[in-house]
Amino acid sequence: MPDLFLGIDLGTASSKGIVTDATGAVVAQAARPHGMDLPRPGWAEVDAEAVWWGDVAALSRELTGRVGADRIAGMCVSGVGPCLVACDDALRPLRPAILYGIDSRATAEITELTDRLGADAIVERGGKALSSQAVGPKLLWLRRHEPDVWAATTRWFSCSSYAVAKLTGAYVLDHQTASQCDPLYDLRTMDWARDVAAGITGDLPLPELAWPGEVAGAVHAAAAAETGLRPGTPVVAGTVDAWAEAYSVGVRRPGDLMLMYGSTVFLVQVLAGLRVHPGVWATAGVERGQLTLAAGTSTSGSLTGWLRDVTGGAPYEQLVREAAAVPAGADGLVMLPYFAGERTPLYDPRARGVIAGLTLRHGRGHLYRAALEGTALAIRQILSCLDEAAGEPARRIVAVGGGTQGGLWTQIVSDVTGREQLLPAQAVGASYGGALLAAVGTGAVAPETDWTTQAGTVRPDPATAAVYDALYDTFTELYPATRTQVHRLADLQEQTP
Repeated sequence: MPDLFLGIDLGTASSKGIVTDATGAVVAQAARPHGMDLPRPGWAEVDAEAVWWGDVAALSRELTGRVGADRIAGMCVSGVGPCLVACDDALRPLRPAILYGIDSRATAEITELTDRLGADAIVERGGKALSSQAVGPKLLWLRRHEPDVWAATTRWFSCSSYAVAKLTGAYVLDHQTASQCDPLYDLRTMDWARDVAAGITGDLPLPELAWPGEVAGAVHAAAAAETGLRPGTPVVAGTVDAWAEAYSVGVRRPGDLMLMYGSTVFLVQVLAGLRVHPGVWATAGVERGQLTLAAGTSTSGSLTGWLRDVTGGAPYEQLVREAAAVPAGADGLVMLPYFAGERTPLYDPRARGVIAGLTLRHGRGHLYRAALEGTALAIRQILSCLDEAAGEPARRIVAVGGGTQGGLWTQIVSDVTGREQLLPAQAVGASYGGALLAAVGTGAVAPETDWTTQAGTVRPDPATAAVYDALYDTFTELYPATRTQVHRLADLQEQTP
């Protein structure tokens, strides 16, 4: 009898799968590493069929091989997003998938749509300004720059909805992802803004909308043959990975905030009602009718990974030890972590990384600590915007992601921001939230079911407050002081083939 739930998450650097029972106990897990392609400055792409669908099929085969396909009562796929996958009727991707906010190719289209529709009108209807995170400008970019691909496109997907289509044949997009497809979605009516969409997508049909935990379809025979899943297995709509992860750790009530340490930093805060702010994003949430605020940096773990590689490839444990031996403030070093542009609150795809204060006394440990502190300072700036938008500070911050391991990074963030962070005992990630969504969506557990428990709390050290207050002032002043210069450098980089 089916009694288990499969969650798969398609992340930036890897895909993860998990099988749980109805109590949230983990029965089996698996993972597959993958990368992304950076073919030009500002571009970030993935082969959707080979990587995303390939990982769904491989993880499903591996996990059902361990537990038995007949025991899977439902499944859910979450993934990076919002993304753009252009497909034909056979669900063949016609070009590599265009990734979320780290892909900044559509800057001209962002400007054009903002001028055409009006900045205030876009925020009023969609809850946020257009940025590299938005899908609408990327659709317009595709229509303009790759007309042959556009002409052959009959459906478009995000990451998780592409997997749902391959599993079930359904042309469905969840409300949360749709609410990031600005300016195509009306956050006040929670439906497509069809009048605006017509000017961008033309005759290309919009997907049907569903909430992330609603059953979108069932695994069909062809998908079952590729994945090892039982034909007829219910598949819920799924959503963007950050929201699935927030759901997995109980960030579901107004005032709850998830702080995710991953390849980028991402924050999701649940709202009591619609609130907008120019520095952050208002979006639909995971549960029916829910509203959230969200924000994100463009780098985080990707920055520390780059720094590790260019300084000799030492183990992260060694880099953490070296950084921990350096005092707060990295002996007068500050880093702007904008190595891939920046999302909130700058909305500047042409921002670039800056390391200020370097001397011959500084070593690798200083640089690594400055990277951790630079990310923490960016989080502090985002939290300030979220506080203004929500009207009050978050009542509860839950920290998740690989960056929570080891303790130094989370301690630096608490010290820099002055905020406590809760550490959940079961921080498996978005795949765990997907399993819970599958359990709720198939009716196996009650809608209010929460599988998370708290394992610890990170508290700020008041002895560092003065240093980090001064460093924050320098951090916030450094970007506007260097913006003109780094934009010139970005222009030079974009001329490089």
